[in-house]
Amino acid sequence: MRASPSPSAGAPPLWLLVLITLSGTLAMHMFVPALPDAARALGVGPAAVQATISIYIVGLALGQLVYGPLSDALGRRPLLLGGLALYAAGSIAAMLAPTAPALIAARFIQALGGCAGLALGRAMVRDTNGPVEAVRALALLNLMMMVGPGMAPLVGSGLVALGGWRAVFVALALAGVATLLLSWHKVPETGTPTGRVSPGRLARAYAALLRSPTFVAYAVGGGCATTAVYAFIAAAPFIITEQLGHPLRDVGIALGVVMVGMAIGNALTRRLALSMRLGRLLVWGNAVSVACALVFLALELLGHLTLEATVGLMLLFVLGAGMASPAALSKVLTVDARHVGAAAGLYGFAQMALGALFTLLVGWGSNPALASSCVLLGAALVGQGCLQFALRREKRARGERARGE
Repeated sequence: MRASPSPSAGAPPLWLLVLITLSGTLAMHMFVPALPDAARALGVGPAAVQATISIYIVGLALGQLVYGPLSDALGRRPLLLGGLALYAAGSIAAMLAPTAPALIAARFIQALGGCAGLALGRAMVRDTNGPVEAVRALALLNLMMMVGPGMAPLVGSGLVALGGWRAVFVALALAGVATLLLSWHKVPETGTPTGRVSPGRLARAYAALLRSPTFVAYAVGGGCATTAVYAFIAAAPFIITEQLGHPLRDVGIALGVVMVGMAIGNALTRRLALSMRLGRLLVWGNAVSVACALVFLALELLGHLTLEATVGLMLLFVLGAGMASPAALSKVLTVDARHVGAAAGLYGFAQMALGALFTLLVGWGSNPALASSCVLLGAALVGQGCLQFALRREKRARGERARGE
């Protein structure tokens, strides 16, 4: 078990870690409203520019597998600065891309840089805070990971209206350069780098974590709690406009209200972490999500689903996710003190992979509301089972150590 660190006078400011995290997630979907404009300007079909979204997600997932363990060996600060520089370079390359293949390649570079903040921001929080303080700080970073995709299309639409699709990358490049300069001046080294790195060492770090049932259970449980809502986000336009008969503008309003639930859940975690055990936050928070998904499915099967019920249930669903996910992340980062960076990277990869899976599953069948509610309920139940399994193993391990002493 990792020793509880004390807050460091040289810890990076939380507002800057929030900015770093937000930059990576904001870029994920900010380009979506610009896809038609980019397709026309580059003379390609929709599929060619849609690939820029898929490649970004791939880059985020793969990059987090590398940044975490490398930061254990080389330090958090140099890896973060290198990632932010790569993010800025990728944004500039995308802004200047003359063809669709060049734009796709630039987006991959941008994603490989942008995911540095996602992986290393978490590790830095855990390096410089005790368990309770870490949960409160991670709750805020987790909120940014969810708010980014929620607000990005709105920001992107405004930028496209002002200056076309390249304006999106102008804004991202400026934000990347500003974040890099701020990080250069304000982010210290928070880890204890070993100075030893090799592909074999990286593989052994991941193998050690994957051999830990506790780590795997926390990673899958936390990933389910965090990204199950992607199933609803992907299906929301079809549920609200086609099944419930509401205008398209209600989709944006509904998703905005739902994201308020995530904010409330994270705010509750920041407060309750001071007085409640992490295990209770995990189980109770995810139990709220299970109950809401069950009611959502029942209303759809009974034919009583309405827009008000859908939005209200999803607001509560993500409130529960907002309570459980930061606590799960804090637990993940304490499983093995030797591989905190690798744990952060592997957890981020699990989140992205599970989010992609849930988004894919919700596309099956001809009833978006039914598919969405089934995926939500299945993910919440799997998450609950994994979290309770991990908590039981952790409790048993503490008992064995106490008897050994």
